[in-house]
Formats: sequence, structure tokens, C-alpha cells
Amino acid sequence: MLTVGVDLGGMNIQTLVLDGDDTTLGTARMRTPTQGDKTLVLDVVSAAVHEALGEAQHEIEEVTAVGIGTPGVVIDGTVGGASNVPDWYDRFGLADLARDLLGVPVRLANDVTAAAVGEHHSGAGRGTDHLLVIMVGTGVGAGLILNGQPYEGAVGGAGEFGHTVVVRDGAVCPCGRRGCVEAYAGRRAMAFAAERAVAAGRETVLFSIQDEFGHLRPTSTVFKAALDRGDELAADLIEEAIAALGVGIASAVNLLDVDAVVVGGGLADRLGDAFFIRLEAAMRPNLFLQPPHVRLERAQLGDFAGALGAALLARDATRR
Repeated sequence: MLTVGVDLGGMNIQTLVLDGDDTTLGTARMRTPTQGDKTLVLDVVSAAVHEALGEAQHEIEEVTAVGIGTPGVVIDGTVGGASNVPDWYDRFGLADLARDLLGVPVRLANDVTAAAVGEHHSGAGRGTDHLLVIMVGTGVGAGLILNGQPYEGAVGGAGEFGHTVVVRDGAVCPCGRRGCVEAYAGRRAMAFAAERAVAAGRETVLFSIQDEFGHLRPTSTVFKAALDRGDELAADLIEEAIAALGVGIASAVNLLDVDAVVVGGGLADRLGDAFFIRLEAAMRPNLFLQPPHVRLERAQLGDFAGALGAALLARDATRR
């Protein structure tokens, strides 16, 4: 049995081919379009699926199902509310469009729900049935495993951790509201904050490093390089991100009483141990249960956690 998993991110589309023994046979990575419409994005998804199958030396006709992890709120095969993928904000039937394009059944899930399934199955979440997985990247999202199963909510909206309000009337979030975790810790929002600070007269090397690296926007690598060069604005923005994440994570733990919180994504991966030490220090004073029993863990599966989880969800759907 072959299943294909796709993780549609704000910067990259990661794809893998999984056999019935949970062995990855092939992978592919392509850039997510930054302009255009949903048709262009789906064409790149299709190309990534076929490239991964080519590496695996299999054909699409051998695939039982494709799982797609996507930003946004997923409801009955539709998605909406994602601002970091072109033409992804207004709700549309992604599962049907992808099925028609690929010719196989498609199981749709939120991208970080898919990552949570992957980390629970093979990564840092193994051994616990109550897990919160947070990805800090272009945006900030979360996935939940409760009682050993992915929890997607009443209508698919569970896990919108990035839009937990941590500062009333705070910074404007890409979603249009104020004070969300993502308004401080999402890399897109951090880049906007840096632009506003420069316009107000602050100095930074962020944008010169961006140009030096040939990037279109300040990536996690750019923020890390700026921090290493002693850039005060980058340090301030990262400090604000850690503070918002710490309060948000503690609030989620107080509500759900999970055993472990797994944090991954570009910013967490690039900043490494120092990031996690500071994040734990920001989280623990806000926890209700004392002494705290929750573990803060680094994600283990890297860029392909979401693609693995999407493939596993697709495989499970075919068995029902």
C-alpha cells in the first residue's frame, strides 16, 4: 500500500511516499508560489507528488490515497482562512480539486495537525497520548493529540494556537486581529515589525543579510544570522516572540493538561538550545499546576513531519 503525504507550507511544499511498513521511499521539496492563484499552487503540489513518486520508482496509479496538510481551517475537505498561501483565504474545496488533479482520493488536514500526527507516531511525541505540537514558521500553528487521537475540533478549527490572544489590543496579526501569538512570533509578522521599526528610524542588518543570502524575505536563517551579529532589533523581536509563545503555551497547557509540548518550525530549529531554554523560562511561571509535569521537547522529524502525518492520516482514512 502506497500513500503520499504533502505538507503545504508558506515557503515550501514537502512531499513523501510511504509504504505499508512506514518506510519512506521517496521525497520532494518545491517552493510554494508567493503569487498567483490556487491553480498555480495545486500545479506545484502535483509536480511535487510526481517528483517524489519518481524518486520512489512508482507511479500515481499505485497510490491508494494522498494526504495534504494545509494552512488554514479545514472543514469537510475545504480550507479557508490561510493568509500565507496565495488565494487560500476564501474557503474552497481543496480535497476535490486535488483529487481531480491527481486522480486518487485525498484526505485533507490542517498542516500542524498533520505534523502532530507525525511527531506522535515517530518523533518527540512517542509514548504520550496527550500532546500539543507547535510549529513556529511563517505563521504559528498547533496540532493536538488527545487520548491518542488527532483532535480537529467540532468543525475543524482546533489548534489555532497562533491566534490565541496574549496581549489585548496588541500588535496587528496577519489575520487582522490584535495581540495574537502569531503577531509576535510568526516570521511574516516579525518581518513586518522590522520594516515598521526601520521606517521609524531604527537600524538593523536584517535586510542587508536578506539580500546577502539572496532571500526574498527575512527567513529564520536571516534572523539567526542577524542575532549572531549582535543586531539589537532582531534580538528584541525574538525576545517578544519568546514571551508571547511562553504565555500562550502555558495557557494551552493549563486548559488541556497535556503531557508534552513539542515545538518545531524554522525559528525554533535555527535558534536551537538557547531558544528552548528561554522559552521554558517564559512558560513555567505561568503554569497553574505546580510543580509542572509537562515536558517541553524539540521536534525531531524536521521538515517532513507534516508530510509523514498527512500520509498516515490518508492511509487511516482508506482503512475505515
